[in-house]
Amino acid sequence: MNFGPLFNEILGILGTENLKTDENESSSGFSMFKAIRSGNTETDVKAFDSLQGVCENADKKMEKKNVDSLSSLEDDQMEILSGNELIDVSPVVHQITGIVRGKNCVVSMEEKLKNADFRYTEEIVDKVLKRCFKVPHLALRFFNWLKLDAGFRHTIGTYNTMIYLAGEAKELALVEELLEEMEMNSCEKNVKTWTILVSHYGKAKLIGKALLVFEKMKKNNVEPDGMTHRIMLRALCTAGKANIALEFYKEMVHKEVELDLSLYKQLLNCLALSGDAAAVRVVGDDMIRVSEIPERHAYGLMLKSFCISGRIREALELIRDLKNKNIDLDSESFEKLVKGLCRADRIEDAVEIVEIMKRRNIFDGNVYGILINTYLRRNDVLKAFNLFHEIKHSGHVTVSTYTNLMQHLFQKNEFEKALELYEEMIETGIELDSVALTAVAAGYVRQNCISDAWKVFKSMEEKGIKATPKSYAVYIKELCKVSATDEIIKVLNEMQASEIIIGDDIFRQLLSHMEKKGESGKLEEIKRMQRARKCCPAEMETPNVELCSQPECSVEFEREVEHLRLDYYLPESVLKSYSEHSKHYVREVCQILSSSKDWCFIKEKLEQCSVKFTTDLVVEILHNCSLYNANAIRFFTWVGMQPGYSHNTESYNMAMKVAGQGKNFKQMKSLFYEMRRKGCEITSDTWTIMIMLYGRTGLTDIALNNFREMKSSGCKPTKSSYKYLIISLCGKKGRKVDEAIQIYQEMIQVGCIPDKELLETYLGCLCEVNKLSDARSCIDSLRELGCFTVPLTYSLYIRALCRAGKMEEALSLTNEVGAERNTLDQYTYGSLVHGLLRRGRLEEALEKMESMKQVGIRPTVHVYTALLVHFLREKQINKALETFEEMKEAGCQPTIVTYSALICGYVRMGKITAAWNVFHEIKQNGPWPDFKTYTMFITCLCRIGKSEEALKLISEMLDNGIVPSTVNFRTVIYGLNREGKQNLAKIILQKKSDLQRRRKILT
Repeated sequence: MNFGPLFNEILGILGTENLKTDENESSSGFSMFKAIRSGNTETDVKAFDSLQGVCENADKKMEKKNVDSLSSLEDDQMEILSGNELIDVSPVVHQITGIVRGKNCVVSMEEKLKNADFRYTEEIVDKVLKRCFKVPHLALRFFNWLKLDAGFRHTIGTYNTMIYLAGEAKELALVEELLEEMEMNSCEKNVKTWTILVSHYGKAKLIGKALLVFEKMKKNNVEPDGMTHRIMLRALCTAGKANIALEFYKEMVHKEVELDLSLYKQLLNCLALSGDAAAVRVVGDDMIRVSEIPERHAYGLMLKSFCISGRIREALELIRDLKNKNIDLDSESFEKLVKGLCRADRIEDAVEIVEIMKRRNIFDGNVYGILINTYLRRNDVLKAFNLFHEIKHSGHVTVSTYTNLMQHLFQKNEFEKALELYEEMIETGIELDSVALTAVAAGYVRQNCISDAWKVFKSMEEKGIKATPKSYAVYIKELCKVSATDEIIKVLNEMQASEIIIGDDIFRQLLSHMEKKGESGKLEEIKRMQRARKCCPAEMETPNVELCSQPECSVEFEREVEHLRLDYYLPESVLKSYSEHSKHYVREVCQILSSSKDWCFIKEKLEQCSVKFTTDLVVEILHNCSLYNANAIRFFTWVGMQPGYSHNTESYNMAMKVAGQGKNFKQMKSLFYEMRRKGCEITSDTWTIMIMLYGRTGLTDIALNNFREMKSSGCKPTKSSYKYLIISLCGKKGRKVDEAIQIYQEMIQVGCIPDKELLETYLGCLCEVNKLSDARSCIDSLRELGCFTVPLTYSLYIRALCRAGKMEEALSLTNEVGAERNTLDQYTYGSLVHGLLRRGRLEEALEKMESMKQVGIRPTVHVYTALLVHFLREKQINKALETFEEMKEAGCQPTIVTYSALICGYVRMGKITAAWNVFHEIKQNGPWPDFKTYTMFITCLCRIGKSEEALKLISEMLDNGIVPSTVNFRTVIYGLNREGKQNLAKIILQKKSDLQRRRKILT
């Protein structure tokens, strides 16, 4: 972009005009504006502060006019919900809420409410529902119980509240049901109902539907109020619909609907990102003319929106206009301009602006920090440190500048120099923050000074600084690099004690690290921590899992091999951490890729964004957009043609993975040939990705050909290459047992040791096809190699025999082990009980349980679950529930397998409400439903003629990032057609087609 003449003109303006400033005013672009409000000129508001900071600086007159409008979307929504009422704190509301929100009681909520004999009024019901804001599934149970058992007739007020709660829980299908129910009960929608619907569809980014509701509202002679307009406009801006947002805004101005400052800011940013500079100016003029916002403030927000969106030319033109209007620039405006120029990679121009600031005695540490950080990003270290030394004695160096410099030195292994900067910060009295201390702690870890690192990290408490989840994540990442596994567990315990949520990314990183290092004990400890976290699904692949085949639907599950999980094998080399800055870019690009099916529209948005792409960034974007495979692959092609960028092996590997996930194998192979043609290194990871993707969909012939081609090309197969090929060959689809045996033997000969997952799959397959001699040979060779203990190798074989229904062979095998029989019994206890119960041998299973109790081995969660499944299969619901309660009393936490069995048992006995209650409970309290749970529930519902309810589960899976398989869709479509609901079947067929289009490029 060439705006040299314009920039030179602006330099002339800025360099010659006189600007009167004082220290207070130069510290903030809003200082004059704030002085109008309070008479206080002391302020530290910065150019890119949060919305709250902007709102606090509103003009006094503006504040009086918009006292109910200076709020974000969430505030508007709470106003929708609560109206002008005060929260009821009466004893009746408190008692009812206590019953509704009660935890895991033997007596059900409905029974307690019935026995309590309360008198329900609209006001009481409405306030109880509002108190269940965080537990919407319980609110729905209470809502339904009132109309079914208590004879309560819901009003527009209670319907509005329930619809609001359902929308907040992203249960849009439930919202539709409640609306239909309102119509059946002749309950007319009011303005609040329509506003809630606009809000929820807007938040779900269903802009078309939100606009449709808005128009329907007017056709029903309900006039949208100011809140409805503001919520609709905010949704349009969030979705990046600049053209529609502008037209909608003009209508609001015509109707004299007032906007708050936060909404003005959001609208300006949306229009600036779209490149509509004229519209930004129109809105800015309205801010001054209509809302009477001071010119300095309005133009400051306009300048900020141009700079954030990388519209430097427009920003410079605005500065020229400000000169013509005799509006002086303050330090805030200079900072915005400097930041915008640096983002546009025009640091030389930014330096000239800073020189002008120096001549005017405007000292701002943030501006210098922006320059220094930009130099470091460009690896121009000398200039960064020269500038740092130049300004150091002026007292305008911020803690973030020190931190950026220290991090750079730590990365270059210049530990002593970095430590000098840290000590200098302390000596000069610069107030430290969590980022700075985390950087120092990470530096100590790199030097393997773990105790010193922990002292620095813990010093945050002494200084009154709260360690953030990001701080812990960075610290843990560094500990992994030096394999300080004991320290990692210590940090995780510290996070739990401090009630800091341990993110899924941390768990994934640690599980991968511990498995790679062979730290089995710590691996299990971390898995237990992950399962204990209520917002995280329980792990299905834990040791001693006896029931992972989920008895009732084992056949259906085997057919689900074609389902590709989003988190499968990824080479360790691409599992990297990214800075917050990079994560922002990832989110921005992923939002663009998921915003439309029109590639031309997406391409235009990509060209407008100011992201500087690197291969690491592209890999992360592809990984996060794997659900939108078609757009992700188009993005990969587009970014490869951008100047200054070229793909590497890792980005090609990720693109192939994304294409294969969408079963677009032609595209995947095309990327492979392109990769080879362009001279990128074909690694073992590349071959392994193709082998795994072909194999998991049952194309085992092609997977084998790729494996042979891999070896003939001179690329040595890795442990992962062997593992995923053998697992594919042992699957139900495309099973090739002889080839699996041959590849397994080759794997052992080259010195690759199989892991537990591979052995379970391999032995299970051999036992199913009755190749017991090969299975026995496998465990004998493992024992000889010393890879596994005797009890563990026998337990794997016994478990495989039990799952294959060969109980006699399994029982006889237990007698072969001598001194270590007790250990073997502990390993195989659950497998044997499960196998006996599957064969209907209840008495023998109970005898086994009793004998184990006598030697001090208590039943595990898997034993209890097997017993529960047996009783449910036999339709002995009371015994099943007794087992469930006994299990919890014994301290065995039910797993997702347990809850899945309970849900399906209830459905088979016609207790649909009870099944849904259990399902909602685990969604709220954990363990979260996984793909298999959804599949079981869908299958069971369709079998008993409840396919419409199964339809909701398909939508919920998509909302939760779980991709329904072809079998899931087929089951629901067949069920709906059988029940005569062809219109609904067409809807689910359309969902399936939409998903396929998103995930696959049609060629």
